[in-house]
Amino acid sequence: MKLETSISYTVVCLFTLLSITVFGQQSTVTGKIHLASGESISHATVRVKGTDISSMSDKEGRYSLSNVPYGKREIQITAIEIEPKTVQLRVDKPMHDFSIAVSTTGDIAIEGVEVSRMTEKKAMETSGFAVAVIETKEASLRNLTTNELLDRAVGVRVRQNGGEGAPIEYNLNGMSGSTIGLFLDGIELSTYGSSFNLNNIPPAMIERIEVYKGVLPSHLSGNYIGGAINVIMKKDASANNITAAVSYGSFNTYRADVGGLYRNQKNGLTFRASGFYSHSDNDYEMWGKFSKYTHPNGRLSRYYRTKRPNDKFETVGGRFELGFTDVSWADQIFVAYNVSDSYKEIPHGITMTRPYFGRFNEYQAHVFSLNYNKRNLFVDGLSLNVNAVHSRRNTYLQDTVSRKYNWDGTLLMAPPNTDGEIKPYPHAPGQGQQGDAVMSDIDRNISNVRSNLAYMVYPGHRVSLNHNFEKSGRNDRDLLNPERSRWITQNDLTTNILAMNYEAEMFNGRLRTNVFGKYMLYNTLQHVPIREVDGAIVYEENRTTRDNKGFGGTLSYQAIKDGFLIASAEKSFIMPTDRHVYGEPENNLLPNPYILPEMAINYNMGARYGMVNLGKHKLSLYANFFWRNGYDKIILQTREDEVLEGRENQVEDIQVTQFINLSKTQSIGFEGEVNYIYDNRLNVMLNFSKFNSLFKVETDERGNPNSLYNRQVPNEPFFTINGNVQYRLNNIFQQRSALNLYYNTGYVAPFRTIWMESEWFTTPTQFSHDLGASYRFPHGRLVASLDAKNIFNAEIYDNFGVQKPGRAFYIKLNYTINNFNR
Repeated sequence: MKLETSISYTVVCLFTLLSITVFGQQSTVTGKIHLASGESISHATVRVKGTDISSMSDKEGRYSLSNVPYGKREIQITAIEIEPKTVQLRVDKPMHDFSIAVSTTGDIAIEGVEVSRMTEKKAMETSGFAVAVIETKEASLRNLTTNELLDRAVGVRVRQNGGEGAPIEYNLNGMSGSTIGLFLDGIELSTYGSSFNLNNIPPAMIERIEVYKGVLPSHLSGNYIGGAINVIMKKDASANNITAAVSYGSFNTYRADVGGLYRNQKNGLTFRASGFYSHSDNDYEMWGKFSKYTHPNGRLSRYYRTKRPNDKFETVGGRFELGFTDVSWADQIFVAYNVSDSYKEIPHGITMTRPYFGRFNEYQAHVFSLNYNKRNLFVDGLSLNVNAVHSRRNTYLQDTVSRKYNWDGTLLMAPPNTDGEIKPYPHAPGQGQQGDAVMSDIDRNISNVRSNLAYMVYPGHRVSLNHNFEKSGRNDRDLLNPERSRWITQNDLTTNILAMNYEAEMFNGRLRTNVFGKYMLYNTLQHVPIREVDGAIVYEENRTTRDNKGFGGTLSYQAIKDGFLIASAEKSFIMPTDRHVYGEPENNLLPNPYILPEMAINYNMGARYGMVNLGKHKLSLYANFFWRNGYDKIILQTREDEVLEGRENQVEDIQVTQFINLSKTQSIGFEGEVNYIYDNRLNVMLNFSKFNSLFKVETDERGNPNSLYNRQVPNEPFFTINGNVQYRLNNIFQQRSALNLYYNTGYVAPFRTIWMESEWFTTPTQFSHDLGASYRFPHGRLVASLDAKNIFNAEIYDNFGVQKPGRAFYIKLNYTINNFNR
């Protein structure tokens, strides 16, 4: 412990020393972006590579870049209708007039979008953080969900209890649960409710996904230590358009989404709207060892083939934004309203031991938000970004069917009675599928405000102050027993997190450092009913206040052309959230009022090379080593019971679980990725993640050797491989058309689902294969795609051995209804 703390302080001091440099001179660069014909290009992004200095050309093509450091600089120009271009400029005087000629794409504009995004992707991935950027352009044309995209990313494992709409946990190289932050444009995704989450938001609404593993940047500071997933919604206002997509596939699954954008070029007034609808019966076939049939005499038939029952999922949602873009007083200001609703049947508990019939959830959320950002606020170099969100969420849970069933929907037969008759188990008054009958209604109100004030002290040196305020309240009502609702404790949580960081760039942007610290204040307020006087409940008020501190730093060094060394370190805490303390009955989570805060010390060290251009060949390489030490690690509880042969059913029946603390764990691992592109037609990617996540307590409370010491933490896949191949054929069937062919494969090594070694409770090797194709018609407005998933119908499992869908087929149509700028 002392050694690790000393290392952390040493790393931070090193980062601070490396951030100190001699300030140089600066310049203002202005000019015009134009075609060879002289035609002006408006809304082109002009950026100084390796810095945060950027501008957008106006309707006459003019741009201006302020505070550009002296020296040899690379200026990058990107826009939808032009080929991306990078030019060099030696900055050696206070003012430069530098006009740039560009070329049109000569092809369908969508091709240029993908290339232009590469500059932002590369800038993020070489910033010093262990981060991967997932782009969604291609995925939005196919029948892929956002979670499927994440599951293919290096070091990411999406843990889902079944098919569409099932409860999900995210694992980033062994860190999981609440240690992982989930954000939508920098705001906690939980604010938006369960009906608007990564399983429901279609990739067509998303610009990119940022996956941080370990240390987080200051603008995502929060109650997290294992990393974060930040979904950036589409905001480009350079082209007015309306798009729509619809798909249909196996298990009666159909999805639709529509999006539109309008911007008044004169006054900057902008309106964005998007919506989605998704439905699935989730009635895929199950045949694994946990799928069983109980005969009247109580004998079990394992590997029983049947369709998964009572698992229908349906969701609908919309997002509406109104504001201004690129005006003198704001780069962007939007007020927004999100509404979403979903219905989800619950087919079983945590494991597949017992089928449920008649148990279901309904979710609804109304979310209001304000987003404001402005560069050069009042003075050059000062920028402000504010995101404020208030949500009202409701969860309804019903479970009032008391009969017992088999997986095929037939009633479970009781043993013969005294007359030798075999009859179904009778109705049990007051019981449901999972214990006592339930009709509950939970209201949650959440307010979340994130603000970031940053100042460019000097080109390449920036200081930022970040504040995150979150207040949540929860009100549970028992609709079956209204009187009982009056005796339920009311809970309020308030969190304030203050973070400050200092970023520096040296040696013409080759060395980039970021040192940060954060302070968190956590308050709880409970109104506990203690007695009733004349029909009025008397409450006792309990308050608790806790605080903790965290610190860390990152470093990125461009050792060679296109080659970067990346390092980061952090010591931080997370406090228990309301789902840890109070549980989530709709997700089979029990409360744990005694759960402790978790502390972690994380180190990451890696390298990234490319994208290197070698004629028609492009290559990028990425590798990262990580070492993570957890204290009082918060995980989902799993069984510690010995498993006796023939009596596995005594252990496998896990209907509910809760979050608990593991006093000490350690994860050491490695991840890597190779990406190869040939002639901008063939793209081959392979990535892997391998780590051990071990329990590190040597003795128990009595001083005896701990039987679990150095064992792998169960229910965590610790070795995964993903690979995909994409090939584009131009002018197939029609001129100016494009046919894209896809292949994807995923491998998951066997892992245990309980602590004790048992072949029965070992999730077997999983190896799946997917094929896909998309065809873009010549005019570029219509794209049709076909996807075949798990084509060999492999047995695929996830959290606690829950079987996932087998072979499935989907077709999707994407259509650009209008594009006013073309």
